[in-house]
Amino acid sequence: MKQAKLTVVGAGPGDPDLITIKAIKTLATADVVLYDALVNPVLLDYAPNAEKIFVGKRKGCYVYQQEQINDLIISRAFSHGHVVRLKGGDPFIFGRGAEELDIVREHAIETAMVPGISSALAVPAYQGIPLTKRGSAESFWVITGTTKSHKMSTDVALAAQSNATVAILMGMSKLGEIVSAFAKAGKEKIPVAIIQNGTRDDEKTGFGTIETIEKVVAEKKLTSPAIIVIGKVVENRSILSERIAAIQEKELPQKQLRYA
Repeated sequence: MKQAKLTVVGAGPGDPDLITIKAIKTLATADVVLYDALVNPVLLDYAPNAEKIFVGKRKGCYVYQQEQINDLIISRAFSHGHVVRLKGGDPFIFGRGAEELDIVREHAIETAMVPGISSALAVPAYQGIPLTKRGSAESFWVITGTTKSHKMSTDVALAAQSNATVAILMGMSKLGEIVSAFAKAGKEKIPVAIIQNGTRDDEKTGFGTIETIEKVVAEKKLTSPAIIVIGKVVENRSILSERIAAIQEKELPQKQLRYA
């Protein structure tokens, strides 16, 4: 019989090239892969001999409840051997990775963890937005927009009082409340970026301020899954775009001459 084992693996934010080498090596040894909705399905090719089971949720619709996922991990570990729990981003950042490891350990099943690149960091970076930058932000908050009780996190109001960059995951359904919290803190003019399907081919973006972002979201029809980034660092994206445009404008005549 194979050794019962669970490895929780971070798949990264969506671009399949952002998975780690260690994660790829781990998938190659999997007997079963339980994967979430935010995992790029291309990554399943790294586990050619494994049984693949989708256990994610889409727009609040659960294929399995969390208790059922826990039972599935335990039963497959004992019946098949190495179970890989493949989660989007980093499993220890609002991914329930630690919870699943704790439950499995109660059954004397061997466990391991492979961190992933968090969408909270990578998605803004792909848009040229640094979460910290000298003169703009000395720190950043990463907050879940919706708590276990389906309410907006009270940390949002606390973060609005600071000068830090605020990255909010799973917050689109609470956007009105988030905007209200920042407006009450006198931050109506603070820049905001909303990035849907970050790092993927179907990525969509919207940019504005606390007082305009809801209108932008409505016009561009932005929905979940998306990351909300609030702070002065969002301006870095427009500065970067202007610089790229200026470089391209200067280089264009040279290219035309070169290939004339």
